[in-house]
Amino acid sequence: MLELAIGIILGCCALGAGCAMIAGIGPGIGEGNAVAKACEAIGRQPESRGAVTTTMIMGCAIAETTGLYALIIAILLIFLAPNQLVNVLLRALGR
Repeated sequence: MLELAIGIILGCCALGAGCAMIAGIGPGIGEGNAVAKACEAIGRQPESRGAVTTTMIMGCAIAETTGLYALIIAILLIFLAPNQLVNVLLRALGR
């Protein structure tokens, strides 16, 4: 019974980490769109290159933070959470 509970904990942590990494798709799509629109804007107004580039880089940096947060959550779910949850389970069972 205990082995099954530990297996469920490990499986759910791995599943949660995989779901968290799906959030890495968003920054890739968002940054790709931002760069495409920035190139289009520079092509239409070459003299506004500096302002467009600065704004694009700031937007890409902000969009990238969601991917980094997802990576941190996934790492925590893989390396930290299973041990903590198994310890909670063992304490609840009195072992």
